[in-house]
Amino acid sequence: MMKDIYIIRHGETEYNKMHRMQGRGIDASLNKEGRSQAEAICNFMKDKAITKIVTSSLKRAIETANPLSEQLKIKLETFKDLDEMDFGVLEGKPFKDVIEDLKYLQTQWSSGNLQIAPEAGENPIEVFDRAGSKIMNVIETSKDQQIIFMIHGRLIRILLSEFLGLGLKNMHEIEHQNGSINHLSWNGNQFEVVELNIITHLG
Repeated sequence: MMKDIYIIRHGETEYNKMHRMQGRGIDASLNKEGRSQAEAICNFMKDKAITKIVTSSLKRAIETANPLSEQLKIKLETFKDLDEMDFGVLEGKPFKDVIEDLKYLQTQWSSGNLQIAPEAGENPIEVFDRAGSKIMNVIETSKDQQIIFMIHGRLIRILLSEFLGLGLKNMHEIEHQNGSINHLSWNGNQFEVVELNIITHLG
């Protein structure tokens, strides 16, 4: 049985706007722009036959899903396993202050050294193991044919790079922005791309 899977990035927070590192340990709410993006996602998705909406346990994902949840009268299902990557000591800091750390991590990961993690954080393999297994469990154990996962930027890169056969070391090739939508189909064996990084609804 074919299933439509929508993997959506949460709306903007002040951390996004101010170019500060978020991660699993930062539980920021949406800002005004983020709430507008949440409404835009709702308007884009409301006429589709969605029957399940799954989010991480973080406020920014839950708040982005809430308008659609209320519109469709579907109770959200939240899981900590779908929280953003833990960036350890880098979290909360301005990008400009940690740019060298991020460049180092990117260089290591893209050359295949995926066991490297930020200090006190997670590596990409650990993130995929917890989040990928949760997503597959939801897809395979539910009768729902149209499922939304409202999650996070780095996590989306990690998941899609593996789901689409690129490999984790190529996760940087996955584009995303706040409020963007990825539409995949699942045929029981593999994912296929319907459309990636949909942003037309964001104006």
